Amino acid sequence: MTWSPYYTGDGIPRDVEIADPPPWRTFPRRAMGKEFQPPPGLVEAVNAALHLRRPLLLTGPAGSGKSTVVEQVANELKLGDALRWHITSRSTLTDALYRYDALGRIHAQRLGGSDGVDDIAPFLQLGPLGTALLPSGRPRALLIDEVDKSDLDLPSDLLDVLERGEYEIPELARYKDDVVDVRQWGGDERHAVERGRVRCTQFPFIVMTSNGERDFPAAFLRRCIRYTMPQPTIPLLRRMVMAHLRLDIEDGSPLSDLITDFVARVEGGETLAVDQLLNAVHVMSGGSAPDEGHRRQLVELLLRELSRA
Repeated sequence: MTWSPYYTGDGIPRDVEIADPPPWRTFPRRAMGKEFQPPPGLVEAVNAALHLRRPLLLTGPAGSGKSTVVEQVANELKLGDALRWHITSRSTLTDALYRYDALGRIHAQRLGGSDGVDDIAPFLQLGPLGTALLPSGRPRALLIDEVDKSDLDLPSDLLDVLERGEYEIPELARYKDDVVDVRQWGGDERHAVERGRVRCTQFPFIVMTSNGERDFPAAFLRRCIRYTMPQPTIPLLRRMVMAHLRLDIEDGSPLSDLITDFVARVEGGETLAVDQLLNAVHVMSGGSAPDEGHRRQLVELLLRELSRA
């Protein structure tokens, strides 16, 4: 069961059984790596990045599956849960490496009185990039999402760390103890950092995504393996629908027409995301699919072009 008018707008309270959500909207969130269908050339780009220990820069429109690549690779190669760094215009390299709560430490020192105890460890946490660069027997997987949203200087700031595979935490380099156990990103696990220096032993598998909204410096690009997500095709979208919804699309059916129309609109220059199509297919399929009149309204609602408000 997919489509059901739970809300009628008459203001009358009623008991309603709400159907299960689509697979990509279940919580706690599960990785969608098994459902992802890599387009031609992506497998070769991933393997090149793994062989050369270089970041993989994926460019393409929102909803094209770029961020799912790292989940699929991490799952197939048993690299553990993928770390995530979502970029905004305020993101800095330091925040990605480690977080230090200086004010919290000062406050704790004042509350501690004159006993002389000063432990810096509770006020430090490694960031997603800092955790990915910890020494380990196997590479960690890291997603740097929407790197084109960053401040103009961030790609250049990343160069040295990505080339050297190491960084320093100045607060620990100056600290009285040579070794401090610092909490890692995404959990309570800790790692002993010696004299404030972190050096990777296996360069992480890094996927950086870009919506193509800006250009990057040549020095940054030459250090990346680059791949551009292709425009969706009808066969690729059919495979994606099957993978996500276990639904085989019959030729000539309304769902087949929906996919064909989606591809035609994208080829015509409209900005649409694949997850919009999956939402529409989920609603239109099943025993409780809407009638023709509702179907047209829902297609217009769910497949509105992203470049318009």
